[in-house]
Amino acid sequence: MLSQPFEEPVRVWVGLGFPRQLNSVVDAYQFAMEYCGNSPEQRAAIRACKAALVGDVDAETARGVFVAFAKKKGLIADDWLPIPAKSRRPSHIGLQRRWPLYSVFVVRP
Repeated sequence: MLSQPFEEPVRVWVGLGFPRQLNSVVDAYQFAMEYCGNSPEQRAAIRACKAALVGDVDAETARGVFVAFAKKKGLIADDWLPIPAKSRRPSHIGLQRRWPLYSVFVVRP
């Protein structure tokens, strides 16, 4: 088996919206195998990655088939950019001033 790197990595969404970068045919193959479902696009991506791993097709051909599968399923994360560290603000700041996190009930005898 020959692990061929992609000329340009593929970024996909995984789990609860976390980006993952796939750098090689092996990465794409593993992702396609672990993705739940059994669509024709997914099967084509798996076949293309297998063919690239044994040397029947080049890595960029497998990448193209995999990208078509990922686009069809809405998994491409090319628009993802990390938020710069200086602009990050904890989400709880300001919320406590506007909405109390708990309520106080007064019980009268």
